[in-house]
This record gives sequence, C-alpha cells and structure tokens, in this order.
Amino acid sequence: MPVDAQLRSLNIDVPAQPEALVKLSLLLADEDINLQALSGLIESDMALAAAVLKAVNSSLYGLAGRVQTVQQAITFLGTREVAAVTFEMGLKAVFPPALELEPVWERAGARGLLMGRIAAALDVDPWASHSAGLFEECGKAVLYRHASERYRPMLKAAKDDEELLFLEHQEFGVSHDALGAALCESWGLAPSAVHSVRYHVIVNSTHELPMHIQRRAICAISALANALMNDPDSVDEVGRAVAPQADMDVVMVLRGTRKVQQQIEAAIARSATAA
Repeated sequence: MPVDAQLRSLNIDVPAQPEALVKLSLLLADEDINLQALSGLIESDMALAAAVLKAVNSSLYGLAGRVQTVQQAITFLGTREVAAVTFEMGLKAVFPPALELEPVWERAGARGLLMGRIAAALDVDPWASHSAGLFEECGKAVLYRHASERYRPMLKAAKDDEELLFLEHQEFGVSHDALGAALCESWGLAPSAVHSVRYHVIVNSTHELPMHIQRRAICAISALANALMNDPDSVDEVGRAVAPQADMDVVMVLRGTRKVQQQIEAAIARSATAA
C-alpha cells in the first residue's frame, strides 16, 4: 500500500517490509498454515531465528523449559504468537540499534503480547490486535532514524506522549502516531490495527474512542493494555469507559483482561522460581 503523499512530501522515509515478513504474511493468509514451512522460513534467517528464540524464552512467556527450536516454540506457544514475535524482531531489525529506542521495543513486545491475548479472550482478531500493540510506538523509531540528533532531545524532554506529539509536529510537521499508522498501512496490517496505532495517544489519555471508525474493539484493547502496563489499579475504570464505546460487554471485557493479567503474572513468577 502506498505511503500517504503528504508524508512523502516531508521526506521522512517509511521503511519497506522485509522480504521475510512479506513471505510470513503470505503463509499466515493461508487457512491451512503449513507449520513446517513457517518454522523453515523463520529458521532460514539465523539472526531472526535467534532473536525469536531469545524472545520466547523470556519471562513474559514463562515456558517450563528452554525452547531450542522454532518448531518447539510453535508447539508450546502456537502459530500466532510465534509469528507475532517474528514480526516484532523483523520490525526492530529495520531500524538502527539505539539505546534510546530500547524502551520502545520492550514496551512493544509486552503490549503486543497483552493485546493479542486480551483479544483472544474477547473473541476479537488476536493477530490484528497483537500487531497493533507491536506497531503502536514504531513511529518514534521512524523519526529517530530520520533525524536522531534532532529527535533524541524530544524523547528526553517530553513528559508524556501527548507532549511528544506537540514537539514532533513543531519540529517535523508530523507525529509518531501518524507515521506509525503509515508504516502499518505500507506493511499491509488490517485497517482496525492501523486505526488503533493512529489514535492510541488520544485513546490512552482520554479513554474516548474515535467514533468515525467502524471497528473500535482494538482501540479499546489498546487502552486496556496501556492500563495494565502503567496503572493496573485503573483497569476497571478504563474497561467501564471504553467497552461500551466498542459495543463490548463490560463484565466480559474486565474478566478477559484480568485473566490475561493473571497469566502474565504467573508466567513471570514461574520464570523467577526456575531461575
């Protein structure tokens, strides 16, 4: 999908999707996914496979034993989560390593996992939700790659993402939420994921979902994941605010979100005990 002409006029490069992730998307589009082909594709790129295995062996997943192969990871975690981790590693790899971006990638991994699992618990598209979580802050990496010396002070100065959007607009004429959405579009993510990335800052700050888009469930899940990551005590309040706007049952939303929270906490506790 072409990048918006207005963004092209700003001369900010939105990176193309790596070939391995293009092939991964094609495999996932098949109703009968060939698991051997999936694991073979990931393992054909040694750096990517190593990054995937490192990620799935982290405390977030809380696996009982250490996974040694991609095929084992698929067996224990399922196709979607391994594919999502692969997307996460592929997304990170298109940008230069930078200490300033490490917190962005750490949050992306945790948020993607949370959003994917909450979506699965609520019968919402878990792949689109996981992808939206991964890409939510990726516009920051786009701006950092474009002009690291100019962007680095903004990352340090902004007290929150709302202030960062203002600083970005002043300096570049565009903000990371719009750039992240453009990257999602160019990489072929579902429109519902693109919308979640585009509006995540205002959704997380106001708990008001954009009413001009038809499918708002992933935006609601973004707000829930943000609450779990930053202020778990606010989850009930956030759920009661966003669920009705997305035509979702409040009780089911809160039950599903708390279940995922317990899963993640239990995984981390098991990992700590094993260590």
